[in-house]
Formats: sequence, structure tokens, C-alpha cells
Amino acid sequence: MADTTKTAQDVQNPEEFLANFDWHNYEEGIEKVEDDKLKEFEKLVEDNFVDTADEEVVEGEVVHLTDREAIIDINAKSEGVISLNEFRYNPNLKVGDKVEVLIDVREDRSGQLVLSHRKARTIKAWDRVNAAYDNGEIVNGFVKCRTKGGMIVDVFGIEAFLPGSQIDVKPIRDYDQYVSKTMEFKVVKINHEFKNVVVSHKALIEADIEEQKKEIISQLEKGQVLEGVVKNITSYGVFIDLGGVDGLIHITDLSWSRINHPSEVVELDQKLNVVILDFDDNKSRIQLGLKQLQKHPWEALSDDIKIGDKVKGRVVVIADYGAFIEVAEGVEGLIHVSEMSWSTHLRSAQDFVSVGDEVEAVVLTLDREDRKMSLGIKQLTPDPWTDITSKYPVGSKHEGIVRNFTNFGVFVELEEGIDGLIYISDLSWTKKIKHPSEFVSVGDKLEVEVLELDVDGRKLSLGHKQTTENPWDKYESEFGVGTVHTTEVNEIVDKGATINLNEDIVAFIPSRHMEKEDGKKLKKGETAEFKVIEFNKEFKRVVASHTAIFKEQEERNVKAANNSNTVEKTTLGDLDALAELKQKMDKESK
Repeated sequence: MADTTKTAQDVQNPEEFLANFDWHNYEEGIEKVEDDKLKEFEKLVEDNFVDTADEEVVEGEVVHLTDREAIIDINAKSEGVISLNEFRYNPNLKVGDKVEVLIDVREDRSGQLVLSHRKARTIKAWDRVNAAYDNGEIVNGFVKCRTKGGMIVDVFGIEAFLPGSQIDVKPIRDYDQYVSKTMEFKVVKINHEFKNVVVSHKALIEADIEEQKKEIISQLEKGQVLEGVVKNITSYGVFIDLGGVDGLIHITDLSWSRINHPSEVVELDQKLNVVILDFDDNKSRIQLGLKQLQKHPWEALSDDIKIGDKVKGRVVVIADYGAFIEVAEGVEGLIHVSEMSWSTHLRSAQDFVSVGDEVEAVVLTLDREDRKMSLGIKQLTPDPWTDITSKYPVGSKHEGIVRNFTNFGVFVELEEGIDGLIYISDLSWTKKIKHPSEFVSVGDKLEVEVLELDVDGRKLSLGHKQTTENPWDKYESEFGVGTVHTTEVNEIVDKGATINLNEDIVAFIPSRHMEKEDGKKLKKGETAEFKVIEFNKEFKRVVASHTAIFKEQEERNVKAANNSNTVEKTTLGDLDALAELKQKMDKESK
């Protein structure tokens, strides 16, 4: 069998072959080309020239650069053109550089081959991104700009999304510091349907941190003092980064003094020395303290302070039952609301002080061992009950201010610390009051008379109606039993009706006393005469009757008629007697 193997010398140079090939004779059919020569030519073309009809990425060489374009040789029939805009990411592009391109247009209007580096880069980029995702490779990316919730990163020419939470293991507050930086990333998610890529920088450092975290946790002990950095501030406390391990300083462990928010004591990224107070079994929740590194304020409190001394402080907390006063840093005393005023009528502490007020108070109790102190404000002024008997003797009249209501009466303040109670029955001589608010309002000034005084119990019994004459004394004669008054029926009520005799007196008419002379009942708004049949000054009760008016008249008429019959009978009887007497006298004379 003949040896058909060709040596290097047997393979004709394609450029030489093309240069010597007589295309004209071939096209005109003047010279027949041998089949083996033609096949050899086709193979040379296939092996050495790019088929511009195939949409595949090929490698080309930059052969020339203009102000706007790059001329690329891809070993095709003609050289291709690419706009320099596609090489903005590579400002150092030069002649001789190898670049990947995709044939965009085989021939434009001028017969020019148009290539695309951007499209080729995108196709290759997706291949690389997928490979990096599948293999867990680390890729380099260029941070282009900020976007909502994160950053846009150029990875192999693809715009990938870097969520804010994936930038670092600690919260990032300034995203702009990463713009225009080249960083390492890990591809964590690819959505082929929407062509989305998500990358993470945090994932690269988490593995290292996890190792550091295990080492730190293994060495943790209660009472250990460590240096940390303020990572996050919340309303309830501060998170401290201990070098890959987070711990929490609760707001109550930040300062011996009361604070409203941790930001009053620390700020973000501040370095602090903290002490480990406690942690759970797996040391995943670490409780830290800051104030514990300082001496307790009660231990530094001056020994000169004693019961009865006056101290000054700032109101830090107000509760319904009192106010806490900081008399020294970290040392507080409680002023109970009962120690804010001599008044026995307790009010809210907010009526006396506000948070931030600087106040003076007297030390009432002091327990250094239990670290407790009670204070008083009212002790700064004399007790108004000291000379109460001379200032407010029984029977004396004064003006007070209505401070509060109860269902049974009204509390009236005569002066700061002197409150008295007016029972509801002592408000008015005439009005029937169900609740004090029907008669007065809080803040009203009211004339009162001292009815009773209990010095030991610090109680005053007052009356308002006693400051005026009892109108029922004169009403007793004007509207007493038997008096008759003409008025209209005011209201129909249960078991009867009511009428107004004047602005103070409302009389009750029982149902049986509403009957008229014709047998019908009185109706609302109907005017008639009424006779008072009951008047009780003590209970302010007046009962009247309309029926009694015509019933009495009927009784008088009946009585008159009876009297007339009696006179008539007597006269006839007398005549008969006289007749008999006359007959007797006549007989005797005969």
C-alpha cells in the first residue's frame, strides 16, 4: 500500500497557493483544476479562515487603532471594526492585544466586516460566571455604582447585584466608599431566566471569621475584660463586635446613671473595654457590661450626707407614685408623691415636677447598704396644719378652689396642703344633686364654711349651703300645708306628676290627686289649682293635690245642705210643739 503520509514540505503554504492559483482560468473554465487540488484548497480555507456566517466567539488581534475604532484581524477575508466604546473598561488597549469578538454584521453597506467585543465578552462572561458558580471560584469584580439595596458590580462584563447585607459581616453605613473599587466576590446565585447574577463579598470572609469566632469563644470567661467595637445601637442596648463574635450591652449595663437611649453614652465604631457578665451554654449569646468597669457611685457617695440634710438633684424618671432624683452620678433618691405636698389629697407626681427639673429636697431615709434613699419636698415649707385651729376654726367662712370630685362630695383646697370635703348634701339647700359635677366644675371658686375640724386625722369638713340662709325657712310659711297655688303640670312621672312652685321647689302630685272634677286626669302642660297637703323642710319634700280643691268644695256644699235640713226640721217641730201648747192653754182657760 502506498504511503500517503505528507511531510511538512509536501503541505503547500496556503498564502503561496492562493497567490499562485489562477482564479481567472478557473472561473472561465480554461484550465481544469484537479479534484485533489480543489479539496486541498477547501481544506486550507477551512483550517485557516474564519467562517463569518457562524455566530461564535473568536479571538482576534488589534492591528490598528483610530480615534473611534479598533481594527481587528480575525483571519477572515477582511478585517473587522469595533467601536472603542466597547473597550472603555480597558483604556490601555493597544495594537497587538488579543481580544475576543463576535461577528455582528458580515458586511455592512460599505462591505466592511462589523465585530462586537461586548457581545463576545458577555457570552464568554456567562460561561465564566456559570463555571465560577459551579466550582465555587473567587472572581474579581468592579463596583460600578450604588443602587437600591446594594451595589452594581461588573463581573466579566456582566452587571451583577451585590446586596448591602453581602458587602461585609458588619452593617455598612457608607456604601459610597466601595464605588469604583475592584474587589473579590463569590457568585452565590444565578437566575438564567432573567439573566440575574448575585455576588457576595461577605461569603469570602465568613469562613475566616468563623474560625476566629470559634477560637475566641473557646477562650471566653465570665469577668474577662475584652476590647470591642460598637457595631450597632438599638433602643434596648448596644451590640459589640469582639473580633468576629458579637455581644450585647443592655441599656441598664451601660451607665450607673439612668439614660433614655444608649446613644447618650456610646457612638458607632467606638472602641470600648467591656466585661463579660454572662453567656449561654454554647456561648452564642454573650452579655456584656460597661458600667461594671467603674466603681459603684454609692461607694463614692460622701459620708457627710445624712438624714435631714438638704440635697439638690435632677429629675430623671417620673412615675405615678413619685419621682426619682439623681443627687449624684448614679445615686438616686425617690420623692414619693405624698412627700411632694402637705395636701392629703394625692395627685400625680407630674403635677409637681418634670423630667430634667433641678430640685431641692430633704433626705428622709438613707440606706447605704441597700443603696436606697427617700426624699421629700414638702419638708422645705412649714406644715400648714400646725396652726390650723386658729386659721380655720369651726364656723369660719373662706373661699376655696374645687380640686376634685367623688361620688359623695367635692374636695376644696383652701391653701396648699389644706383640703376639705363638702358632702353632696351640703352643697345646696334646695337642689337635689346626684353628682357634684351637676353643681360645680373643677377649678371653680367656692364659698365654704368650716363645719368640723379633725386635727389628728388632718381632715376638714366643709359646707357650701351654710354660707347662705336656708330658703326653706321662709318657704315653710309661703308654701305650707293648706296653701293653694295655680301652676301647670311640669312632668308626668311614675305614680303621678310634678309641678314647679318656684325655681327651688318641685312638688309631687300623686296619681289619685290628679283627678279633675269631671273624672278625667290632668295632662302635661295643663294649668290648674293645687293645694299643698304635705311640706317637709328637713327632707325638702312637698306634696300637693288638685283633687283636694274640688273635693273640699263638695264637702262644704254637702255640709251646708245638711245644716239647711236640720234648721228646717227644727222649725217644723217647734211649730207642732207650739200648736200642742196652744191647745193645752186653750183647754185650761175653758
